[in-house]
Amino acid sequence: MIGLSTGLTCTLLIYLWVNDELSVDRFHINDDQLYQVLINRDNSGEIITQEHGPGLLASTLADEMPEVEHAVSYTHAFRKEKDIVSYNEIHINATGDHVGEDFFKMFSYELLHGTKDDVLVDKTSIVISEGLAMKLFGTTDNVIGKIVQLDHQKLLNVSGVFKDVPELSHYKFDFLLSYDAYADDNKWMLSWSNNAPGTYILLKKGTDINAFNEKIKNFVKRKQSDSNVTIFARPFSDSYLYDKYENGVLAGGRIEYVRLFAIIAVFILFIACLNFMNLSTARASRRIKELGIKKALGARRESIAIQFLSEGMLMAALSVFIAIVITVLLLPGFNEITGKQLVLSFQLRTVIGIIIITALTGLVSGSYPAWYLSRFKPVVVLKGTIIGSVGEIWVRRGLVVFQFMSSVILIVSVLVVYKQISFIQTKNLGYDKDNIVSFPREGWAATNLDAFLAKIKTVPGVINASSMMDNFIDGRTSTYEIEWSGKKQDEKIDFQFRVIGPDLFETLKIEMSEGRTFSEKFTEDSTVIVNEAAIKIMGMEDAIGRSVKLWGKNRTIVGVTSDFQFASLYEKVKPLLFIRDRSATSSIMVRIQPGSEVETIIALNEFYAKFNPGLAFDFKFMDQDYQALYHAERRVATLSKYFAGLAILISCMGLYGLVAFIATRRQKEIGIRKILGSTNFSIVGLLSKDFTMMVVIAILIALPASYFIAKEWLDKFQYRIELEWWFFAGAASLTLALTWVVVGLQTIKAAALNPLECVKEE
Repeated sequence: MIGLSTGLTCTLLIYLWVNDELSVDRFHINDDQLYQVLINRDNSGEIITQEHGPGLLASTLADEMPEVEHAVSYTHAFRKEKDIVSYNEIHINATGDHVGEDFFKMFSYELLHGTKDDVLVDKTSIVISEGLAMKLFGTTDNVIGKIVQLDHQKLLNVSGVFKDVPELSHYKFDFLLSYDAYADDNKWMLSWSNNAPGTYILLKKGTDINAFNEKIKNFVKRKQSDSNVTIFARPFSDSYLYDKYENGVLAGGRIEYVRLFAIIAVFILFIACLNFMNLSTARASRRIKELGIKKALGARRESIAIQFLSEGMLMAALSVFIAIVITVLLLPGFNEITGKQLVLSFQLRTVIGIIIITALTGLVSGSYPAWYLSRFKPVVVLKGTIIGSVGEIWVRRGLVVFQFMSSVILIVSVLVVYKQISFIQTKNLGYDKDNIVSFPREGWAATNLDAFLAKIKTVPGVINASSMMDNFIDGRTSTYEIEWSGKKQDEKIDFQFRVIGPDLFETLKIEMSEGRTFSEKFTEDSTVIVNEAAIKIMGMEDAIGRSVKLWGKNRTIVGVTSDFQFASLYEKVKPLLFIRDRSATSSIMVRIQPGSEVETIIALNEFYAKFNPGLAFDFKFMDQDYQALYHAERRVATLSKYFAGLAILISCMGLYGLVAFIATRRQKEIGIRKILGSTNFSIVGLLSKDFTMMVVIAILIALPASYFIAKEWLDKFQYRIELEWWFFAGAASLTLALTWVVVGLQTIKAAALNPLECVKEE
């Protein structure tokens, strides 16, 4: 029951997690009609799939495509991580987007106040969440028409209040603004050549999505003949799980981890059921004479089979009850690991699932003794001459091999994932992300950046400070509007770019390959710094002093950085441009003294309160952004570690049960051997030999399989560890050691029995 309850607990926890993952974004009433328009950009022969495209796309699709019922643009790519929404003296950090006016007609975000037809019509309106309304006003009632301030600059009229975004939504926001207002301030977006907002569409019922995608494929090219863009629509609710594309083709995403854990759950439950069956059979084999007497007195085979099946069902039901209790107790810790808010609620689907699991487990565990032991004739049973068939023996051995093969694969997988995550965290990226504090540029820093940076550098513990636009490792800012001597006329290559302020290279310790950084000694409005990947693509040998045309303006290359990794290690280093424009920066970056983090943060907080009174010092460390790139991998590593340990534990318990079964079968043989002079050591060796051989076979099968699985996973990273021999040798050694311990405990117990007890008849 311990083994089965443990397996069922794992299965229940994984079921809750998988069910939650599969339910993300599927609460919208129009789920089957909601789509996101994606962009396939031909980047010099490589297809790059992006969520953001021309700013005119949504409105034009709505006007020209009869299949489109509604379409909205959204500015998720350009929003700050946090804005400040103020009312009187209350200042709240919040996250928001600019969206089209039909947003609430398409999505099922419930409005508490205001109507979906008009809350986003006014360009000066803001729609806020229930939680934000409570923080600002202490109520959600009578807030329509109140004036709030955004980032201490723009006054906005509250036009509606919506219920807080559900946990099962991957698209999170605290407020929404008019997209038209954003477009008015950014006229550059209203062209077919930009890579700007994203697009959501609501298709009319009955639309054939394949035919629609074929129809819109070259939509942008029809608007701009030299465009290198094709478009397609994917279901909105797929964007969370199916978010990885390689060369324009869907290549998975989070769904890979969902499938992985679903398979692990099936394996663990299967192993637990097999172990339960082995233990039940070993237990039932001790009741052979009881069954013989019952059959001699007239009991039918069907009644004996029903007895064993009923006992199996009862044990399974008790195990399920124990598993439910353990699951409830473990859920808080499991939620902390997964970052979710899972609850074991007994909805109809969950109850049906538990009933099915209980029934299957009971049937599997009770079926073998019911079928096997009930078929023997009474005279054979009473003589005690039941001998296992060759088929039965090989099935049992095959199950042991399968269990330990799975265990070896899990051990290797956990080792590889752990080492890769450690490699990611410690790899030299070409810049120093440690001890960098970032926070929004607001208040005094927004209007007097140079003076603010000069002052903050005097704070004790601060080594250097600078500013930049958005997030350093964010890959959403890119352009292909760059030209250079020798570039082919129709060639379009996507370049990442970062807009920075003075001293950023010095603050982040970015390594320079040649040339110089931006300097106050020179006029920088017509200069640019590039990385080595950009130089390679442009085919330049002596890049310093060469000219490129960026957005129609000539700029001189004054420096080349080494190829540092500014994005995920899943990707190769992309071509990158640095432009200095302090007025466009939105974040402050501060390097602090290692070892004095606490004292320096306290000093920075006091400094911030002095120069930005009323504003919260909302800071974070830069390495948090980097670690956020691998949230899924770290959680998978942690979960895999626990589930692998439990799978191995259950396998060992099953092996223990199987040894008990064999020892019971060979009890008289052991007694006779001891009477004839066999030592305890020789008995232990006799019983251990077969199990050792089975585990060795499992290891020989598992090692090449685990190598293939590990290599497939590592190949997704551009930068990865090498598969070391000791990963596999360690897994094999650990498995063998556990086997010998488990088998040794049971065989020593069997070998220590009094020979007379072994051979006597009841």
